[in-house]
Amino acid sequence: MFNKNLKLVIAGLIIAFAIYQFIEGNIGNGISLILLSTIFIFLYFRNEIILLAFLRMRKQDLTGTKNWLDKIKSPKAALTVKQQGYYNYLHGIIFSQTNLTQAEKYFKKALKLGLTMDYDVAMAKLSLAGIAMQKRRKREATTLLNEAKKLDKNNMLTDQIKMMQQQMKKI
Repeated sequence: MFNKNLKLVIAGLIIAFAIYQFIEGNIGNGISLILLSTIFIFLYFRNEIILLAFLRMRKQDLTGTKNWLDKIKSPKAALTVKQQGYYNYLHGIIFSQTNLTQAEKYFKKALKLGLTMDYDVAMAKLSLAGIAMQKRRKREATTLLNEAKKLDKNNMLTDQIKMMQQQMKKI
């Protein structure tokens, strides 16, 4: 895993060498180097470790996800702001199984840093609402549920939201 700025420097050097290859008349080499540089540019915007962690999360392997996330030693240096949000989001999902206080901290940090997809923001707010309900903070849970309902445009979380509203009536 490279530092986020190092990825851009490597891409810039490869592009410079590709331009040199174009000038020398080696068009094929130049085109292949340009394509090679797009890999580093892609990995600047989509961190490879976070992609692999999401793959593990998709298989519901929380320990594997945690192992991949632990490979990121310094998130501020290695990740862009949105990637740091997803780093904290994944940690929140992992810790929601074991330590709710830690999960709440990670979800709040993820929302503060920003998540790209509305579905992910809705899921984080829904998880925060569940944590608030378990800690008997009904008002906070209600506002978070309403915000999650507004963000859920594809109605993917409606069942979970309705279930949490039913549980909220018992509190």
